[in-house]
Amino acid sequence: MAIVDLVMPKMGESIMEATVLKWHKQPGDQVKMDETVLEIATDKVDSEVPSTAAGTITEILFKENDVVPVGTVIARIDSAAAAGNGAPAAPPSQVAAQPAAAPQPQPAASIASGGNRFYSPLVLNIAAKEGIGMAELENIPGTGNEGRVTKKDILTYVASRGAVPATQAQPAAQQPAPQAAPAATTTAITHTPQPAASYGGNVEIVEMDRMRKLIADHMVRSKATSPHVTSFTEADVTNLVKWRDKNKKAFETKYGEKITFTPIFIEAIVNCIKKYPMINASVDGDKIIIKKDINIGMAAALPSGNLIVPVIKSADTKNLLGLTKDVNSLATAARSNKLKADDTQGGTFTLTNVGTFGSLMGTPIINQPQVAILAVGSIKKRPMVLETAEGDVIAIRHMMYLSLSYDHRIVDGSLGASFLTAVANELEAFDGNRQV
Repeated sequence: MAIVDLVMPKMGESIMEATVLKWHKQPGDQVKMDETVLEIATDKVDSEVPSTAAGTITEILFKENDVVPVGTVIARIDSAAAAGNGAPAAPPSQVAAQPAAAPQPQPAASIASGGNRFYSPLVLNIAAKEGIGMAELENIPGTGNEGRVTKKDILTYVASRGAVPATQAQPAAQQPAPQAAPAATTTAITHTPQPAASYGGNVEIVEMDRMRKLIADHMVRSKATSPHVTSFTEADVTNLVKWRDKNKKAFETKYGEKITFTPIFIEAIVNCIKKYPMINASVDGDKIIIKKDINIGMAAALPSGNLIVPVIKSADTKNLLGLTKDVNSLATAARSNKLKADDTQGGTFTLTNVGTFGSLMGTPIINQPQVAILAVGSIKKRPMVLETAEGDVIAIRHMMYLSLSYDHRIVDGSLGASFLTAVANELEAFDGNRQV
């Protein structure tokens, strides 16, 4: 047999492990080159793992929900079975009676973690079931890569969590004469099951899916980490709206890309970050880390309705066409569940368009470890007072609210409001005669 090892792929620079969600193939099944063998999940995205060879699956080394380090062999394929000659593949009983659970390698020593650790979906699920909050989870020693808490770590913690230290026995008094002593009583340590929560009225109980749990945890952690302040302003985007209406067909004809408002918003944000670099930063203890790269995250909807934030890397090096291509590509990948883990990493500032869902404005939660996030609302026609050389007039204008939530540890009201105003001014000053 010519055996090919299928390994857990590297999903991104900071991704050190992934959780097996679902096997699409079993031992004895035929598989084609690039055909999906299994689905995996990281703390960023879900992905499909394709086969690296054509042949027959001979072994599956991990079960569903196992957390596997990248680079670990997860299955084996007999590529000789695909060589032809009409030779049938060996039956499953000859190659693998049952999937064998390979032991998960552990580093020899624990690695200290400095907080804000990432947790695998499996660890988060176990924590949720056992009622372990984030503060408690942060204090569990991790033996995984970069000090991460592994499945073994949290299960060991859960096992010892409910243990009550036994009362130290007092020295027994000397008996005056041998006699039958009463049997020693020992206190049994019992785990009282928590009563199931009862809900009054006519209700439907829906279990959170894995992505929703991750989002919930991320949001709670962000609010606990950053003191949020939100500032608001509005912008007259009439010139921008009219320019897009006039040029969207010509833009698509010339470049093969549909232009939305998002790349125009991102272009304005990038120009303003250059003026206010402290907005493009993160906090590490008492240190402020100012990012020289400008990587803009944009909130996008998944088919499940959950939101994810793919990132446009080096947005400051791209023109409007380049931004449009990236926006469209990432949005399409999000809608079809084709985002790679690397697509959601490295963001330094985030834009969310709450207007997509009809909201006029919002108070977004910061995408950690960033320090600011901008929300744009729906564009509405409103009567506005305009100053002209002949005096004030009332005109119908396209207006949009903008809101900026920022980390008040390092972004004060002056900086936050100044940046927000600069973005609004940039949008209002959009050149309506700009060439496509």
